Amino acid sequence: MTLDQYRSQAKVFMDPLVSVAIRLRLTPNFFTIAALLASAAAGILFFGNMLFWGVVAVALNALCDALDGAVAREMKIQSRRGDFLDHAVDRYADIFIICGLFAGGMVPWPIGVFALTGVLMSSYLGTQAQAVGVGRYYGGVLGRADRLVMIMVVGIIDLVMPMSWYGLTWTGWMLVLFGVFGHITAFQRFAYVWAKVE
Repeated sequence: MTLDQYRSQAKVFMDPLVSVAIRLRLTPNFFTIAALLASAAAGILFFGNMLFWGVVAVALNALCDALDGAVAREMKIQSRRGDFLDHAVDRYADIFIICGLFAGGMVPWPIGVFALTGVLMSSYLGTQAQAVGVGRYYGGVLGRADRLVMIMVVGIIDLVMPMSWYGLTWTGWMLVLFGVFGHITAFQRFAYVWAKVE
């Protein structure tokens, strides 16, 4: 299900933006740091219950996160340091965004913590596969790209068609899914890597 597997198909849409970035001499690290700042802004905006602007900031985070790798590949300057920075920033971005959603009271904190643990464990096991020599693994039912798209779509639905079901908004139920499918994804990735290593 994860949208990460469609990165190559998205190349046709990213190429014009990558060309502009290179002409402007914007580096991959510029976009990585911009992604971090956008996620921090999203967390602050969600904390302040400014859902629309929080969604805009998440969209900016997603765009910058896609551009850092695309620019690095086009310029042929991929590096282990850049990859390490990208992974660290992605985890902080996840923390900023999800904590912003529940710390501001939009979602009960136990559900927010449940979502955060699922997100962090699934992401950790995806990159840990690379650390033990299996190679980075994006498999499972819920990847980072899926989560970012869901936050944007569900955030808009919450604005246009607000509802509460069993005390949770659309956003609240989305975080329940993040927790459930995040841990399922973590188990799937663990099982895959376990079968590959001795």
